[in-house]
Amino acid sequence: MTTPVTLPIWLFVLILLFAAVTFASHFLFPSVRWFFRRRMEKAVKRLNTRLQRPIEPFRLLRRYDLIQRLVYDPEVTEAIVAHANKEGVREDVAFQRAQRYAREIVPSFSAFAYFGWGVRLARWLSNTLYRVRLGHHDAEQLASLDRDATVIFVMNHRSNMDYVLVTHLAADRSALSYAVGEWAQVWPLSRLIRSMGAYFIRRKSRNALYRMVLRRYVQMATAGGVTQAIFPEGGLSLDGGVQSPKLGLLSYITEDLDLEARDVVFIPVALNYDRVLEDRVLLRAKAGPGRRFDAKITHVARAILRQIWLRVTGRFHRFGYAAVSFGTPLSLRARAGLARNPEALANALMQEVAAIVPILPVPLVAHLLMQGPKTRAEVELGFSEILARIDTTHVHLPRDNRDYAVEVGLRALTERGLVSESGEGFAVNPNEEEVVAFYARSISHLL
Repeated sequence: MTTPVTLPIWLFVLILLFAAVTFASHFLFPSVRWFFRRRMEKAVKRLNTRLQRPIEPFRLLRRYDLIQRLVYDPEVTEAIVAHANKEGVREDVAFQRAQRYAREIVPSFSAFAYFGWGVRLARWLSNTLYRVRLGHHDAEQLASLDRDATVIFVMNHRSNMDYVLVTHLAADRSALSYAVGEWAQVWPLSRLIRSMGAYFIRRKSRNALYRMVLRRYVQMATAGGVTQAIFPEGGLSLDGGVQSPKLGLLSYITEDLDLEARDVVFIPVALNYDRVLEDRVLLRAKAGPGRRFDAKITHVARAILRQIWLRVTGRFHRFGYAAVSFGTPLSLRARAGLARNPEALANALMQEVAAIVPILPVPLVAHLLMQGPKTRAEVELGFSEILARIDTTHVHLPRDNRDYAVEVGLRALTERGLVSESGEGFAVNPNEEEVVAFYARSISHLL
């Protein structure tokens, strides 16, 4: 037993390496994970005292446990068997595919990532790019919602800045879980987005197994009380206007609901901008086939570098105003009929969203100039006539001054070369009509 054994140095190092890995995986890592998890639980407990809606236990589950819970769900198991029979593959192969879908969908929420730097970054980016304004909202009504209810923000989709803007403005209420499209499935962006609690969806997938895995995740999150934010339009608005709703996520949310156990409350949210960062990209996608976005990483990097250079040289100007309005909450427990009719629910929610879209200087001036060339006095008169005949609850007048609002709108459009000024007044440049119309359409349904 005490006889020495001679080993090559490389084999000795390999044995030490395996021993170290075994010790770490069986003794060290579990202890370290337990230590940090205990610290996280204490931090979340302190955080929940200042949030209107505490972070739900469902969101704090380990990602691995949630994936296992999802793939072993009875309905997903039935879908796996059906998929295996339809495709002619073994059930273990179909199970692995369902597991891959679950890993793709399920987020890995980190309270530290969301509230530690995510909210700070959202606040900094929003206020750096825009003059952010909170439109109409009833703070007391929002604060008085049932704390046990699942709250879902339903929004129009104007820009990818929507995620950033609403995260910033809802930071004191709760952590939002967004449904994010395929555009974000790029490393390391995907890891960052998952850590913020977002879940990925393939908007165009018709695979029955994938749709079942997604459906069950959405239903589990809803039953678990996760505060969510969804875009019923199904994608960015290509023409600037409010689009008709699609039933995908809304139908998943309303299926098999137990409203006695937990209410579901929808909050309509409407966003509008004086400038949408992707306006020309969206218009090119509208003109082309299949909503293909020509937004190469080189173009994005060039635009970012240009804005950084303008900021360094002191010539950077914010892109005007960005505003968000919150509508009247809709409780499914109070209107249970809508839970059984997803189409009626989607239409009711989008009608409310459309009705509260903020009216900003650039869209309103764009609307007036699309009617034909006008002098400044005629623009101011048209501005006043519109204000006199509409509900001004959702109108943002900078400095509460009509003339200054007109100045802001005209300056923004002329500096971008969308509108030109001559002795006869202001007119839309012929080759920029579609861009100006893009902003006018955002409020045309209100006028």
